[in-house]
This record gives sequence, structure tokens and C-alpha cells, in this order.
Amino acid sequence: MSGANGQVVKHGETGLAEFVALMAFTMSLVALSIDAMLPAFPEMARDLYVTGANDIQLVVSTLFIGLAAGQIFYGPLSDSIGRKPAIYTGFAIFVAGSVLSMAATDFSTMLAGRLLQGIGAAGPRTVSVALIRDRFHGSEMARIMSFIMTIFILVPIFAPALGQGILLIAGWRSIYGVFIVLALLILVWLIIRQPETLPRESRKDFTLRNVAAAFLEVLKSRVSVVYTLIAGCISGAFLSYLNTSQQIFQDQYGLGNLFPVYFGLLAVAVGCASLLNSSLVMRFGMHRLADGALVVMMVLSWLFLLVVWLNDGHPALWLFISVCLALFFCIGVLFGNLNAIAMEPLGHVAGTAAAGIGSVTTLLAVALSYGVGQAYNGTLFPMAIAFVSLISLSVLLMMIVKWRAMHPEQASAP
Repeated sequence: MSGANGQVVKHGETGLAEFVALMAFTMSLVALSIDAMLPAFPEMARDLYVTGANDIQLVVSTLFIGLAAGQIFYGPLSDSIGRKPAIYTGFAIFVAGSVLSMAATDFSTMLAGRLLQGIGAAGPRTVSVALIRDRFHGSEMARIMSFIMTIFILVPIFAPALGQGILLIAGWRSIYGVFIVLALLILVWLIIRQPETLPRESRKDFTLRNVAAAFLEVLKSRVSVVYTLIAGCISGAFLSYLNTSQQIFQDQYGLGNLFPVYFGLLAVAVGCASLLNSSLVMRFGMHRLADGALVVMMVLSWLFLLVVWLNDGHPALWLFISVCLALFFCIGVLFGNLNAIAMEPLGHVAGTAAAGIGSVTTLLAVALSYGVGQAYNGTLFPMAIAFVSLISLSVLLMMIVKWRAMHPEQASAP
């Protein structure tokens, strides 16, 4: 039996088109939980008595901390009990966190709910990557990840508008109610339509020894470690933008309710790049595309800093948008390819590998971006400096791993 694009579909497997859509929506809980809340920041800060101008950014950072912590747990769990039961657990915790956030009357309770949301969303986010790796590998996996990212990117395009619309009609607490409904709908879809991809004979006992051994496999792969660090730097740069986007668009540029429009416009660049990457990766390979995008992005980041410096931290809106469109296009090329490169040597421990790679990437991104968000001072200098530093470091790491691959005898010398 043939599925989309002529793919041979094994008995019991979903077709390629439905599989891509299901994985995209399953992984979208993270983006939805972040982007739909951004327009509500001023109202949340007022209702929850948040005093620090930049403290409301913790609503984003805390979710990412939960996401990083949760991934360590779900990967080994999915290698032990199967992909689907691990995802079910994540959905349950996510719904519990959404309920707590919706009922919060103070900022501490809100952050506790967001932490739970992040821990819960880590299940679908992490295990979905392992599930995809069960079916695909190499450039084909990068191609599938690009298809998924193309659908996935619709979430940040429309989520702020969704949040803005709910905010105008029913208030910010109702946004969490929408999270709960959507999570349950995706869960039912997954239960009914997606078969388990990890056979019982391939599962590993959930013991600390086995988990440590699997993580050691990740650390043994130089390519996996380096590209995980690169992914963390890229994510850190992007998160520095995400943390401050509401303040940049609504406060610095005074766009008010037009914030979702401009936020969505920049998200379109990531989506277009992901769609283009799905075809280019089969022709050029994930390594060439990722390395090329890194170099181009480094040049663009230095241009971004120059533009900001020449305009005293406040360039014209059209100039800021133009540079960001180019930067985010590169990010769209990188997201799918970096993850696929890091996962490629680790198919035999895909669940734990996805957990380790995702956890390190997320923790590194949160750590790198937190200071940038707290340093926001009404100008684009913190964001521009973050992009220059992190992208330049990524290129340096890429050059080191390439040099070591070309000179193995010197790399292994004492």
C-alpha cells in the first residue's frame, strides 16, 4: 500500500500526510503554550501583582525549565514502556498544569502551573522525536522534520492572534481553557490513529544503570554533543527574542493589538525555510545546509548589531523586521537539520538520545537567554549582542568538529 509521496506504508502505520500532521500538532503544545500567552502579559502582570518590568518573562522561562527537566524523564521512560504511554503521561501532567495556571491568583502559583505545563509538554515534544526516529533516519528524517516544522510553524503564526482574540472576549484565564481542550483532542487522535512504534522486544528496563549507559552513548558521539551545543546556542538566541518580543513590539514600537500580526510575519519566515528545507535536504544533505545556514546567519547577526548601533538601539520598524526575516529564515533551515544531525548516530537509544539532546538544548537556551531578557532596556542592543555572540560561537563549534573530522590523527593526539 502506498501513502503520500509514494511512501510504502506498513500494515497498521498511518500514512505520511496524517503522520506528519499528528506529530506536528502533538509537538505544538510547547509553542502554543508560549505564543498564545504573549499578548496577555500586561493583563497577567496587573492581575497577579507582578512588579518588575521584566519579571513577567518568567512565564516563558519557567515553562522552558519544566520542559528541560521533563525531557530527561520521558526519553528513558519511552524506551522502557513504549512511546505512546509516555506521551499519555505528558498530556495528563500538561492538563494539570493548565488547570493550576488558570486558577492562579498570585504569580508564584502561576509559575508553578507553568512549570507543570512544561514538564507535561516535554512528553509529547520529546517522545515524538523518538517516534519519528523509529520510522525514519538520516536525510529522510530531516525531510520529515521539515514537513512537521512547516505545519508546526503555523502555531506561532496564529497563536498570538488566538490569544489576543480570547483576551478581548473572555480574559487571559480562558486561554488556558483552550489549551486543555486542544490537548485532549490531540490525545484522542493519537490514541485512535497512531500505532506503537517501539516493539516490546526492543524495550529496555527503566533502571538508573540503563539510563546512565544510554546517556553515556550520547556523550560518546562527538558530533551529537557538538551539534546539541550548537542547537542550544541557536535556541538561546531565538528565545532571547521570544522573551522580549511583547515588550519590543508593544512597548518599544507601540504596536498595541497589532503585535500578533508582526510576530506572525516573522514566524512565516521560519515556516517558509522549513518547507524549502524539506526538498533541499534530499539534494544537498543536512550537513551542508546546516553549516551554510550557520555561516550566513553569523554574517546577518553582525549586520543586525551594526544596524542597531547606527540607530542608537532603536532602528526603524521596517529595518528591524527586514533583518529579522533573514535571520529567522536561517533558523528555520537549522531547526530540523541540527536535531537530525545530533540524533543520527543514536538510533539504538533514540528515546534517551532525544531526551538528552532536547534537555541540554533547552537548559542551555534558557540559561543563555534569561540574562538577555532581564537586560532589556527599551532598546535592541541586548538582543543584537546575544545573536552575534551565540551565532559566532556556533560557527566556531562547527569549524572545530569539521577540523577534527578531517584530521582525526591530530584530534586524538595527547
